[in-house]
Amino acid sequence: MKIASKEIWFVTGSQHLYGPETLKQVASNSQSIVDGLNGSGQLPINLVFKPIVTTPDDILKLCREASNDPSCIGLVAWMHTFSPSKMWIAGLTALSKPLCHLHTQFNAEIPWENIDMDFMNLNQSAHGDREFGFMMSRMRKNRKVIVGHWKSERVQQKLGVFARVALGADELRHMKVARFGDNMREVAVTEGDKVAAQMRFGVAVNGYDSSDITSRIDTLDQKAVDQLIEEYETTYTLSDALQKNGAKRQSLVEAAKIELGLRTFLEEGGFKAFTDTFENLGVLKQLPGIAVQRLMADGYGFGGEGDWKTAAMLRSMKVMAQGLKGGTSFMEDYTYHFTPQKEYVLGSHMLEICPSIARGKASCEVHPLGIGGKEDPVRLVFNSPAGNAINASLVDMGNRFRLIVNEVEAVEPMANLPKLPVARVLWEPKPNLDIAATAWIYAGGAHHTVYSQALDTEYMEDFADIFGIELLVIDADTKIRNFKDQLHANEAYYHLFQHGM
Repeated sequence: MKIASKEIWFVTGSQHLYGPETLKQVASNSQSIVDGLNGSGQLPINLVFKPIVTTPDDILKLCREASNDPSCIGLVAWMHTFSPSKMWIAGLTALSKPLCHLHTQFNAEIPWENIDMDFMNLNQSAHGDREFGFMMSRMRKNRKVIVGHWKSERVQQKLGVFARVALGADELRHMKVARFGDNMREVAVTEGDKVAAQMRFGVAVNGYDSSDITSRIDTLDQKAVDQLIEEYETTYTLSDALQKNGAKRQSLVEAAKIELGLRTFLEEGGFKAFTDTFENLGVLKQLPGIAVQRLMADGYGFGGEGDWKTAAMLRSMKVMAQGLKGGTSFMEDYTYHFTPQKEYVLGSHMLEICPSIARGKASCEVHPLGIGGKEDPVRLVFNSPAGNAINASLVDMGNRFRLIVNEVEAVEPMANLPKLPVARVLWEPKPNLDIAATAWIYAGGAHHTVYSQALDTEYMEDFADIFGIELLVIDADTKIRNFKDQLHANEAYYHLFQHGM
């Protein structure tokens, strides 16, 4: 995931009313803020100082440049002085990149003994940013608002969240998703309007055949296969059946060929996410298991049974999470643990859980799948560490996309799972399983999710704002009556919004 070439522009608004000396000081202070934020260690990419803007033409020119520059993924705007916001109408109309409104001021405290009108004229963001905020609200402009002194860790962390989500949004706008086969037959939630998705998010989703993988497998060099098997042997704990001369050693060879063929196709086509389904395997000898898991660990998005929405979200969220502690994986609510004391969800899938969420060294095993009518697939088996996480689901509601987020807390399994041949994670949904599952079902949330211990709800809120989609959060404060009211209100809001009212 190459992000070094990406940048966010820092834009400061003012006007010529205050004279050249004040404008020089505004520019100097803005440069100092940019330098300080870049040195904070909270931003994943560089913040770039831009000359202050003081006229409608300046603003329009800068916003057009930002929209057309592929390296610019967003703007941070700050009104150091008062910047009459009618000057911003044309620029904000032309701007197509994510926008963060930083409501701060250069000094942290009021200089009680020395404050005079010169100081007041220079440091007017307390009302200058309110003028700017009104215009964005009047224009219905989605943005992130951050309030506080720029040196505070809380403000810097929030800017870091915005920058990471802007990276994920930029990735989605240029993403290509390959679907090997179609959806699992008769399944509803993994379907969706791919044209509407490309119009809203920019992601391009197209179908391919399993023969596109097998044609690459047929041309593989045996040395490459042997090298990958050696990598398996050194990276994971191989079961006895997969060891040299083991009863299922050939299954490991086939798995390695599938990984190399699949990886080659994705790299050649510039794809960053993909799907497959056990119902469209063609002549592939086994459903891709370890291949999918390792590709996810390398940053690819994936969705099982043709679930392209989850595949795209996973890739976008992996880009957001780059460099953060904790993993991000394709996930599915699989089965429940009901007891009078606590109720938990066991998350897993047939094969494809990303080892970025593994606790310790994964075990490489081969077991029957029971569906698909193919040979026994190779997969990585592991538990996941305890800690806070989120489950995010993007669904197509027909007239809009809806993003549903449930905050959860992963826990250690109560016992070993010696006969469960898949990777897994056990979590307690917030506020509890009863309310969380009820709200999820009312919201139409999918059975597939993106599970992340690296990201939290704030990232998903910023993501929804950037793309103008509906967001529903299920957290410790969720109450079903209020949640149902929100669903009803959102139906009316998006109906009116869709018709331009």
